[in-house]
Amino acid sequence: MNILFLTTHINAGGITSYLLTLSKGLVASGHKVFIVSSGGNMKASFESLGVHVFELAIKTKSELSPKIYLAIPKVKTIIKDHHIDILHAHTRVTQVLSRIVSRLCKKPYVGTCHGYFKRRLSRRMFPCWGDKVIAISDAVKAHLIDDFFIPLKRVVLVSSGIDLAAFPLIDGNRRLKNRQIYNIKKDDVVIGIIARLSDVKGQDILIESIPRVVQKYPEIILMIVGEGKMEGALKEQVKKLNVERNIQFISVINKTYEFLTMFDIFVMPSREEGLGLSVMEAQSAGLPVVASRVGGLPSLIEDGVSGSLVERGNVLALADALIALIQDKDKRKKMGQQAHNFIQQKHSLKIMVDETLRVYRDMV
Repeated sequence: MNILFLTTHINAGGITSYLLTLSKGLVASGHKVFIVSSGGNMKASFESLGVHVFELAIKTKSELSPKIYLAIPKVKTIIKDHHIDILHAHTRVTQVLSRIVSRLCKKPYVGTCHGYFKRRLSRRMFPCWGDKVIAISDAVKAHLIDDFFIPLKRVVLVSSGIDLAAFPLIDGNRRLKNRQIYNIKKDDVVIGIIARLSDVKGQDILIESIPRVVQKYPEIILMIVGEGKMEGALKEQVKKLNVERNIQFISVINKTYEFLTMFDIFVMPSREEGLGLSVMEAQSAGLPVVASRVGGLPSLIEDGVSGSLVERGNVLALADALIALIQDKDKRKKMGQQAHNFIQQKHSLKIMVDETLRVYRDMV
């Protein structure tokens, strides 16, 4: 089968990680994968898998942007020249593009919804969802049905999968080596988050909790990995709370696993979360996770067994959950192992690929 992915860009991030993992599984299963995007810093990673990458000027957030409509002839040519069997879109802009091209070329089109959409008039007027719509969690599935009235028969739940080979259980020697790069002591407890710096991810809530944690454990380190529009405000918040010596900001890199190896606890205090791919990567690596009880996160974490769930925005509860794990190394280890086992059994790459292929075959 020849599959065409469409996404706005392929810079490091959640959707790109999802596509990279899915591409790896599809290529390994004997399928050909093509991707249309505006390009990005992960291009070489896709090409190393044998994915054919096409760069078009489609980086926009507007469904009415001329960029979308100027790209139509080029996408039609790609479909014809490479005998594409199915289109698979992953962002709002490429959903619009895919809907138009699929009708012009008479090719089936599936869209994956990686999170939540605002109920704007444009979305209601031009839904462009796809012949089938993949939801990455039960919470996203309910959102699509309840808020956008997509018929139940069109929405398919296919949870994101993790390449266990790319996120193995953390090796002690690797942890020590990577910590030395950042002058972190062997026995320091490191809390970490890897996410874009935005209001929805809740880094401000996490920072607000740190003074309470530092009161009891003055030497803890929080590593905030990512970049985004909230960076300035978050750094100012750190200064006001006088916890600069405890918090490190690090720009996002392509290989997040190297940072995971330095962490003892992963935290995701999101205000909203479709599922939580970075949480799943941390779990695969054997880390306990403290996360908000929102969206798809409760489907990943069994509270008190593989991690801890706290109510959204509850700074005190978040601090107390972190303190409970900082003071109990054995508990961290047991939770991390349970988290790894859960990903292995429920969210492997093979499961995601098999279920996605089932959707493709039903349509083709």
